[in-house]
Amino acid sequence: MADASAANPEGKLWGSRFLGQADPLMEAFSASVRFDRRLWAADVEGSQAYAQALQEAGLLTAEENRALQAGLDAVAAEWRAQAFALQPGDEDVHTANERRLREIAGAVAGKLHTGRSRNDQVVTDLRLWLRAEIDSVQRLLADLIRVMLAQAETHLDLIMPGFTHLQLAQPTRFSHWLLSHAWPLHRDLDRLVQVRARVNVLPLGSGALAGNPFPVDRKRLADRLRFDDVTCNSMDGVADRDFVAEFLFCASLSMVHLSQLAEDVIIYGSEPYGFVALADAYSTGSSLMPQKKNPDSFELIRGKSGRAAGSLMGLLMVLKGLPRAYNRDLQEDKETLFDAVDTWSASLRIATGALATLVCRGERMARSCDEFMLATDLAEYLVRKGLPFREAHQAAGEAVKKCEQEGRPLSSLQADEWSRLHPLFDADATRALDVEASVESRNVIGATSREAVNEQIRQLKRRLENSASTLRVA
Repeated sequence: MADASAANPEGKLWGSRFLGQADPLMEAFSASVRFDRRLWAADVEGSQAYAQALQEAGLLTAEENRALQAGLDAVAAEWRAQAFALQPGDEDVHTANERRLREIAGAVAGKLHTGRSRNDQVVTDLRLWLRAEIDSVQRLLADLIRVMLAQAETHLDLIMPGFTHLQLAQPTRFSHWLLSHAWPLHRDLDRLVQVRARVNVLPLGSGALAGNPFPVDRKRLADRLRFDDVTCNSMDGVADRDFVAEFLFCASLSMVHLSQLAEDVIIYGSEPYGFVALADAYSTGSSLMPQKKNPDSFELIRGKSGRAAGSLMGLLMVLKGLPRAYNRDLQEDKETLFDAVDTWSASLRIATGALATLVCRGERMARSCDEFMLATDLAEYLVRKGLPFREAHQAAGEAVKKCEQEGRPLSSLQADEWSRLHPLFDADATRALDVEASVESRNVIGATSREAVNEQIRQLKRRLENSASTLRVA
């Protein structure tokens, strides 16, 4: 019988039926260890659980299992100490760990792969890794929302202009504006819960595509690895990357939310607005203009949102034409996923720090609340006197047009001028031109009055507390 090492001099896990050596360019092209090495802990955890399952199935002795467990502990210790030495033949982290385990534990390492394929091993590791990352991102989202809540409470009485189409629209509270960005982030948190449930399904035991031929108890294995369930179809188990695509969608949408927040902060911090100012720690200067203080933190977040969306589109294009079951194309799931996790996590951290140190300039906000923003309040003044809103809108518009043409504020109109605009306008019409009264008049759920905004804060706090108790964000 031919010597296996002679037939497969490179020691590849899959190389026994090959005689020739791989093209070095092909080896480099197909290797993934440079980026999938971050799965080392998940790979060790999954392998230790699988070794235990093999013993329970009668495929390993207790002594063999102990040797594997100790060897895998040693492999993990090397990774933690940054002492793990990758070798040229380590095409991925799974190969690297198995090679090192064989060096530490000897021939018994060869039994660990009994019934297991790299196909179900890789996707199990990815699910283990992503589950932990989701828990981390949930905490980061919760931290950012808490900072927004704190700023909203601190600045509850600041009134600022609200905009539609980037045009002055109606007065609102700074807190109301800030909470308008917090609620989408809370929806991102909710979405992650749903995705995590679909991530937390165990594919191990699916083999290459047709299942495990040995009596491995997959349910017990799932319990050991803290999975909620096992996959029901072995082909789907190794081919499914829906959970990656869903996570990338969550990351992309949340980065869009952060980008929208960034856009507002950039605008409101610029002249002629000047409503807010970023701390120096989250700003940079100009290499040419000494007076510049640029909002680079939020500009980078705004830019990186496109990167996250690109990760999602890239994976969808990988998935769209794949035949069942496993195909090597699926190696392309990791770099995009890793990059999206890193980008999203870093953006959340930066946004949290920048908002926590944000300086609010209430006097600039107040000065920007132009009287013409109260034209709707004039119309509402007439509505309260029984005039249909469309007619009231017309009369208020006439008042605005008159004052714009004459270059004067609405509050300068005299009693006779008001009455000529509409008979229902009395001398007290100017009482409708009060910014704070305008904000306070909107007292329904979700509106801008002090009580309505306070209720928003209470609601969001309650939901976040529920999240902390059930969504692993404490």
